[in-house]
Amino acid sequence: MTPQVVDEEVPSAPERRRPPAAVKGEALPAPAAPAQPAADRADAELLIAASVLLADAALTAKQAGAELTGALSSWRFGWEAVRRPGWALATAATCARALTSPAGLGFGANGGILGELVRTAGSMAYRRPAKVAMAVDAFAMRIKAAAVDHPNLDSPLAKRVTDAMVAGDRLEALRALYALIERLGVTRALTTISPVIMEMLALLGLLDENPGNDGFSWVTLAGGVPTTDPFLGLPSSLLKYLNPGSGRAERTEPDSILAKVLKTSRNDIVSYVSDIGALGNHGLVLLRRVACADGAVRHVLLLPGTSFGLLSNSTPQDMVGAFDGLLRTDTTYTRAVKKLLLRAGIPAGSELMIVGHSLGGLTAMNLAGDVELSSTYRVTHVITLGSPIDGKRPADHTTRVISLVNNHDVIPMLDGRGPASPNDLPDTWVELAWLDESYDYPLSHAPQAYSDTLRGEMAHYRTRVNELITAYDGEVVGNQPYMLRDK
Repeated sequence: MTPQVVDEEVPSAPERRRPPAAVKGEALPAPAAPAQPAADRADAELLIAASVLLADAALTAKQAGAELTGALSSWRFGWEAVRRPGWALATAATCARALTSPAGLGFGANGGILGELVRTAGSMAYRRPAKVAMAVDAFAMRIKAAAVDHPNLDSPLAKRVTDAMVAGDRLEALRALYALIERLGVTRALTTISPVIMEMLALLGLLDENPGNDGFSWVTLAGGVPTTDPFLGLPSSLLKYLNPGSGRAERTEPDSILAKVLKTSRNDIVSYVSDIGALGNHGLVLLRRVACADGAVRHVLLLPGTSFGLLSNSTPQDMVGAFDGLLRTDTTYTRAVKKLLLRAGIPAGSELMIVGHSLGGLTAMNLAGDVELSSTYRVTHVITLGSPIDGKRPADHTTRVISLVNNHDVIPMLDGRGPASPNDLPDTWVELAWLDESYDYPLSHAPQAYSDTLRGEMAHYRTRVNELITAYDGEVVGNQPYMLRDK
């Protein structure tokens, strides 16, 4: 089962997980990480398999609680109670025992007005239902499994943080995190816990007093992309009010640095990453026209990622836009790019390859998933670098999706599918993942880190990607930068 965007009524947990450093369907070593003993690897696989079973059990218990609660609070049960009060009393007592007994669902009421009131009371009273206990154990197993490929998670300071989160002791978790930051610094501390950041946020949602953010945890457990925030449980639909721009695209001229880089650019993944780095993240994107070797004219769209300077700025490449792009598909960035394509006069039916880094990769997938755009142009390839795209799907099943992931990079894990997750991707996707020397975030997320790795120890990945995009070999006959604005 692949990860999907779901609401709080979640499906069964998926059965597979991402290899820590591998091409889809092809196991490859992670050069920067020491080889793990076969016994440790087997233990990690067993932990993941056990976590999947526990996740399924937790989700089943949650559903059983909802059905029991719904049956007790339904009008039909009330009608039967009037007709057969003795039967209704015995049935209600039996259901109540099943819902509240530690040997049963352990305060497992949920769903409907009555169920949510009882669930809220239980959360505020720190009652831990059976479904929550099993979910916590499932997340704990994922964290332990992740430590096999990320041994820093087993260091005393990092383990103190994760153990406190599993125990639901937020005060101790804050103390432990402070000690970790004091010892390693903010970036190294963040990088150390990043492989299990989604599991830790899910544990926070399950074990705090706020019942409103539980949906984040259950969706993460089931392998979906959460549509609420992990702290307050606010829905992602609120982002459309923070990022309401209609999008605008204006032609512009390259500065001297960009012009110099574009002179040597060609159909090569490292060249594309270098071009994206030269574009920066202040609103510039690039549309390239290529006279290909087979006589066809094709286009390449290069989309940079997020500017971290401000939460929101005048371009779609801001932090608000990043969260919007992760949780929704119709964003200011996608609207601006669609206007760019119209303004450029690209003929209907033209073949288009979209390459994006971070938010740019998210936007590439959002564009590929846009039915209107996919019916106007043929999106042949989407290549993403450091992008959390695993919950998204292209509208055209023939679109080739290539995802490049540095497993030290925090950002690709924000879709809920980190190294500890038991989720997998469609068989038609190509995912190339590795562990390199750019350990600390944000260095591990920078386009330069990806291009350096693809030039060096992962040069065979560069070759693999280039083999998949040979249709775009040819002469570059146009490089047009565009400045995108929110409105």
